Amino acid sequence: MLLGSGVLVSFLDRVGLSAAAPQLTRELGLGPAELGILFSSFLWCYALLQVPVGFVVDRMGVTRIGRWGSFLWSLASLATAFAGGFGGILAARIVLGVAEAPSFPAVSRATGLWFPRTERARATAIFDASAKFSNVIGVPLVAFVVTEFGWRWGFGITSAISFAYFVAFYVLYRDPSADRSLSPEELAFIRSGGSVPEGQSDSGTLEMLAYLLRQPKIWGLAIGFGAYGYSFYLFLTWLPEYLVSTHGMTLLRSSGYTATPWAFATLTDLVVGGWLIDTLIARGVDETRVRKTVLVSGMLFGLAIVGATRTTDPIWATFWISISLGGLAAAAPVGWSIPSLIGPKGGVGAVGGIMNFAVNVMGIAAPIATGLIVKKTQSFTGAFLVAACILLVGAAAFTFLLGKIETLPGPKGATSGGHCPPNLIS
Repeated sequence: MLLGSGVLVSFLDRVGLSAAAPQLTRELGLGPAELGILFSSFLWCYALLQVPVGFVVDRMGVTRIGRWGSFLWSLASLATAFAGGFGGILAARIVLGVAEAPSFPAVSRATGLWFPRTERARATAIFDASAKFSNVIGVPLVAFVVTEFGWRWGFGITSAISFAYFVAFYVLYRDPSADRSLSPEELAFIRSGGSVPEGQSDSGTLEMLAYLLRQPKIWGLAIGFGAYGYSFYLFLTWLPEYLVSTHGMTLLRSSGYTATPWAFATLTDLVVGGWLIDTLIARGVDETRVRKTVLVSGMLFGLAIVGATRTTDPIWATFWISISLGGLAAAAPVGWSIPSLIGPKGGVGAVGGIMNFAVNVMGIAAPIATGLIVKKTQSFTGAFLVAACILLVGAAAFTFLLGKIETLPGPKGATSGGHCPPNLIS
């Protein structure tokens, strides 16, 4: 729950800008292209740092990196509230991206440390669903604050919530071996179930990176989940503005419509991406077959975004977007759990960093490309069709490149990341 709370809080900082966008458009005179730049600016440094911070998390640990990251992103969110205009907001969003860069590699590694393989999908679904649920509560919350008090107060609220999480993480989180409340029996259970071993890799950083980039599994994961990231960030950044500009809604009314697809996504994330996967695997169904079926099916359900281009009714548009986001959300926990399932010892954070780099490069592209398409065509139709084509590429990558979901041996055939030495198994 602590990890899920951290993801939820970090995404409140991200979605705040999309909720405030209509007011920023009026007050600062921003057009679609400028909004696209602001929406993507968070991801510029965030994406570039994913691979380096993955190695940093592997070497320095979740505890230390998690503390510093949560403290710095609360300050960056506060800086947005005091920004003087477009340039100030842009700078604050870039700093926020730097501060939040370690968040998902750290959460992915923490999940691998604390949960055996048979519980990994459910645990991952909880923190991934938090990213979706942040839109259910975050967009209406920020929209209300922005409407009543102005856009600066919206970012002030998210900064205060972020600082509260920093305090909670500082007090509560420890790795399993350092947690005094964990009994030896509980620690043995976690390790015997295939948790990620604590400690660093026997290989150097560059050697590990070169090794991982030669693996088809890594490319299948990166390309497939990068395709997911394009649609995810399109919805994350542009959905409120789409409802306001295309369907003539007010900001507060659009926040309610925005929350509906994200609420449905939260449900499918937990039920399909979490509970159903763990249940089927526990009953003996092949692990690779279960995970890849959900991955590919979820991406194909994402194609429902095309349905929103065929209607002028906001209710039907919301319906099709809900189906699309629901499918993507079901696939998401599988994707986020894979680094801890295939990463070699000392390389789980690096695998997560590579995957998250791909996701966020596409996250940079989606807001900018959408803004340019909307500016040129005065419609979101082209932007939604581009997203559908990218999802097809992602589904193909998961199908043909990912292969069997099993632990990579590591550059030197070291002890794998998903198994424990025999003396640790009870």
